[in-house]
Amino acid sequence: MRNIRNILCFVFLLLPPCAFAADHAAANGEDNGKTFDAKEVIFGHIGDSYEYHITEINGHAVAVPLPVIVHSAERGWFVFSSSKVTHGDTYKGFFIQHGGQYDGKIVELSSTGEITRPFDLSITRNVFALLLSCTLLLLIFLPMARTYRKKPLAVHGKFHNIMEVVILYLNDDILKPALGDKAPRFAPYLLTVFFFILINNLMGLVPIFPFGANLTGNISVTLVLALFTYVITNVFGTKGYWKDIFWGDVPTWLKVPIPLMPLIEFISTLTKPFALMVRLFANIFAGHMIILVLVSLIFIFTAIMGVAVGSGVAVVSVLFSVFMYMLELLVAFIQAYVFTMLSAIFIGLAQVDEHKEKKESGKEIQAAG
Repeated sequence: MRNIRNILCFVFLLLPPCAFAADHAAANGEDNGKTFDAKEVIFGHIGDSYEYHITEINGHAVAVPLPVIVHSAERGWFVFSSSKVTHGDTYKGFFIQHGGQYDGKIVELSSTGEITRPFDLSITRNVFALLLSCTLLLLIFLPMARTYRKKPLAVHGKFHNIMEVVILYLNDDILKPALGDKAPRFAPYLLTVFFFILINNLMGLVPIFPFGANLTGNISVTLVLALFTYVITNVFGTKGYWKDIFWGDVPTWLKVPIPLMPLIEFISTLTKPFALMVRLFANIFAGHMIILVLVSLIFIFTAIMGVAVGSGVAVVSVLFSVFMYMLELLVAFIQAYVFTMLSAIFIGLAQVDEHKEKKESGKEIQAAG
């Protein structure tokens, strides 16, 4: 409790100077024809970019450049640092477009004078975060697996014990109830999904380099995760699962000549991964946005009403931001748990054992008789 109180006191001591700095920046911005753009700041932090922005000192951005790898249809491959194009500069015909169809993306000026989009394999902030999280997962689990393989009954460290408790909990409370005896077959995927989502959720809450990327709040990433679940669910689905979709136990007139029920059932297979995608994306995206909006209020009120009002708003904003951070820590675990649980349920529903169902229905009829 003493450490938390000291941290909060330190934060509150910094609020008036921060508000004064914001007021000074806003005043200078007005002289330069610029004002604080909350939309640009919020979406700049939430969205992807070709550099890792850290801070800004005296109007100069402090950022870590990332490699740009593009292929021009006319000129071939180019590899260069993003620092050559991130400040409105043009490098060998490439530049970042602001506004328009390719807003925020690297484009090139073709020989005909048209703006075209090259084939882009650049290491953006989200790609860097993806590679970093995968590296961390490998560094955590490969040595752990090696240790348990060599000495399964030995006494392990505290971290290994915590991970063992989490894995056993997921296996006993999610995988086995949803998948039964087929749980070991799908456990590698489901456990990987859980820890991948969890580590990226937590990394996104650390606002310092090399963390802070909004990876699981990017709909492209959640789309790929949902597609993995969709493919596994349907590729490994049993004959009974497909029979229930295209020839279920409903009146024949609902199946032929117009395949009404098969169409509805098939659409339902698409809505499940869609729900997975949107749920994870919306929760993480909204959490990041709320925190950024609360922080932006400090600068907005300081620029409009001055340092005194800005300092008062800063206190309220910081309190709510701390609350939201605590809530987002909980959401980070909940969303990883929910995505894994629903994926396990969807995969389990596709593992229909037709012969087992017939035996159970026969036993029920005999018992009723």
